[in-house]
Amino acid sequence: MKTKLGIVGCGFLGNIVADAYRMGLLSGYELVGVTSRTWESAEKTAQATGCKACRNVDELLALKPEYIVETASVESVREIAETVLRSGVNLVVISIGAFADQDFYARVKDAAREHGVKVHLANGAVGGFDVLQTVTLMAQAQNLEQTAGITTHTGARGFRNTPVWADHLLTDSEKTQVFSGSAKEAIATFPRRVNVAVATSLATTGPDVTGVTMYSVPNWQGDDHCITAQIDGVKATVDIYSRTSAIAGWSIVALLRNLASPVCFY
Repeated sequence: MKTKLGIVGCGFLGNIVADAYRMGLLSGYELVGVTSRTWESAEKTAQATGCKACRNVDELLALKPEYIVETASVESVREIAETVLRSGVNLVVISIGAFADQDFYARVKDAAREHGVKVHLANGAVGGFDVLQTVTLMAQAQNLEQTAGITTHTGARGFRNTPVWADHLLTDSEKTQVFSGSAKEAIATFPRRVNVAVATSLATTGPDVTGVTMYSVPNWQGDDHCITAQIDGVKATVDIYSRTSAIAGWSIVALLRNLASPVCFY
């Protein structure tokens, strides 16, 4: 029996998952339906994969999926997560920034626990959450001091329409530090650019303690995220560069394949 799957969000990332299904890379699943912010997007993806286009998440849930993949937005996660979980459906999330709201995060965990399902956080543009969690567990179990943080390098244009934007970033000859603070402060400053920072903080020392540093780099394309977690005797570093957000979509495909595999990588 194949696992029934639904997708919320039929943009660039959602269609990576849909295309992987169409290509046979998710052979353990049956894609039963998709929904999106616009009907046209949902219908196009549904036609390409042979599943049903749904007007909303309630219509998608009526198809009885066992997993729903979110590839939409932080706002979408806030709207659908508790409904999905209270329907007894597992949720795969790429817009991890939604969990910057600790009250919402607690409600989501309670809903998943109460209804016997899980929320799976996709690696997105980074990875290595397994080793970060291992270092954090060691720190907690052995009462060790832990430091954790993320340093991001990105092109100047990536900071447009944020509080740190300045015209000189486009013409600077050297990289410029535009932010340094806690993950909680980064969340408040960059509400739409914090998926990676939130994921890092959840896997390590929490939003109040996890450090975030951001650099604007002249003529830089893409993003480089370097995450470090350290205790006495152990230092874990995860450094990922990507010039395309496609890696986030493919991280969902990898997660789904892992869930369906008889041998799992963690």
